[in-house]
Amino acid sequence: MAAVAVAAGIIVAVAAPQAATAREQVAFRDASYAAGTIVVKTGERRLYLVLGDGTAVRYPVGVGKAGKQWTGTSRITGKYVKPDWAPPAEVKRDKPSIPNLIKGGTPQNPMGVAAMTLSGGEYAIHGTNVPRSIGGFVSYGCIRMFNEDITDLYSRVSVGTTVVVTR
Repeated sequence: MAAVAVAAGIIVAVAAPQAATAREQVAFRDASYAAGTIVVKTGERRLYLVLGDGTAVRYPVGVGKAGKQWTGTSRITGKYVKPDWAPPAEVKRDKPSIPNLIKGGTPQNPMGVAAMTLSGGEYAIHGTNVPRSIGGFVSYGCIRMFNEDITDLYSRVSVGTTVVVTR
C-alpha cells in the first residue's frame, strides 16, 4: 500500500506543471548580439535577453508549430497590458468559430497579461492563459511566455528593441 502511495506521489510530481517563473540568468557568450537584444532560439524553445556582460536572462517559450515558424530580425513596435486580441486571417480560417475580437483580461484571450508586437507581420511576444503550452511548438508564429515571464521581460525592454528569431 505504501509503495502505491509513493508511486502515485511520483507520478503527480512528474506530471505537475513547471513553476511559472522559470527564467534564469545564464552564460551567453555570442558577441554578435548587443546588450538589450532579444534572441529567440526556436529549436531550444528559449528566449534570451542579452545582458552584454557574457550573460543573458533565459526564458522558456512556446513557438510556432510546424509550418508556422519563421526566422529573421524584427523590432518591438508596441507594448500592451491585457491587450484585446483579434485573430489573424489564417487563424480565423482554421478556426472559424473564434470570435472576431476577444477582450483583454478574459480567460479566453490567448495573449495573457501582456504583449509586445513585432514589426513586419502579425506576430507578438506575449503571455498565455495556457501555461502548459510553454516549451512546445504551439503557435501560429507568436512567441508565447508564462505570464510572470512576459511581465518581467516587458519591464526590461522598450519599443524599438531588436528581436532576432533563429532556428
